[in-house]
Amino acid sequence: MTLRFSLAAVFMFCLLAAGEMILGNVTLSWHSLAQGVLEGPFSHQITARILWLFRLPRLLLAFLTGATLAAAGALLQTATRNPLADPFLFGLSAGASAGAVTVIIFMGNIAGIWTTTMGAAAGALCATTLLLALITRSAHSLPPQRIILTGLAVSFLFTSVTNFLIFQGDRNTAQSVLFWTLGSFSAASWSSLPVAALALLLICTYGARFRKELDALLAGEDTATSLGVNVRTLRLSTLLLCALSCAMTVALCGPVGFLGLVVPHLARFITGNTLKHMFFPAAILGGLTAMLADLLSHSLFAAQEIPTGILISGAGACFFLLYLRKI
Repeated sequence: MTLRFSLAAVFMFCLLAAGEMILGNVTLSWHSLAQGVLEGPFSHQITARILWLFRLPRLLLAFLTGATLAAAGALLQTATRNPLADPFLFGLSAGASAGAVTVIIFMGNIAGIWTTTMGAAAGALCATTLLLALITRSAHSLPPQRIILTGLAVSFLFTSVTNFLIFQGDRNTAQSVLFWTLGSFSAASWSSLPVAALALLLICTYGARFRKELDALLAGEDTATSLGVNVRTLRLSTLLLCALSCAMTVALCGPVGFLGLVVPHLARFITGNTLKHMFFPAAILGGLTAMLADLLSHSLFAAQEIPTGILISGAGACFFLLYLRKI
């Protein structure tokens, strides 16, 4: 990352964080913001409680989630050599959603934040297992075309399971689950941040370790193999790691689409095509994009909050319409 990009990212994070802290159902002044921050997290003053218990965890969860999904998208697009690859395309997010909705409907909240986390992880694991079972007929590698098409089928399958579960639930449960499936950071809490931070840590560690091997795939499977890369193992481990990380984020805020698809393209405009140069900028841009979408979601309309996933999906669709015109 260049110094200019790093400084711009820090500036944008501070700007968006200030907006997240000030704007909302209760708009705060700069004086109230400074006073609430100085009061600390254990103050009983109302402004301090709004900031420390609700808005600060929310902006941090938005950044961590956006960074994780964008990093996963960058890894998957490179591993499959497909610019349209992202966690949703492979059914990972759909499986995580189905697992989380299952435990919400049938188990309630018996283990706190870990209830949906474990359910989402189990659902993502089931989706990944099914995906791999359908594509591993090839003896030497995992063909990207087969992965993409099979991932679409798995995604539609688990989306159907999720919709059926919502239909079977009672009205109140179905309403809360439906809001969750739209994607929102409104339920953020300090207890959820370690899960999101762990997801980002896992995917960033993996990306830092295997960036060069994944970049070798851009030159083709034969070239990567001649350089000593085990293509089959690399693609398999990338899918599993992305499935686990995305499951952890989906459990916290629901499926937030298009971040893993759009943000890596934005990073490539800035840094170039190689994962070595664009991986960490993509993660940072993903976090900032999620923060911007969350800021707009609870500040556009004073009386109503728009689920963040709706805004991100709409913006992502517009971006790709413009992108397709240039192809």
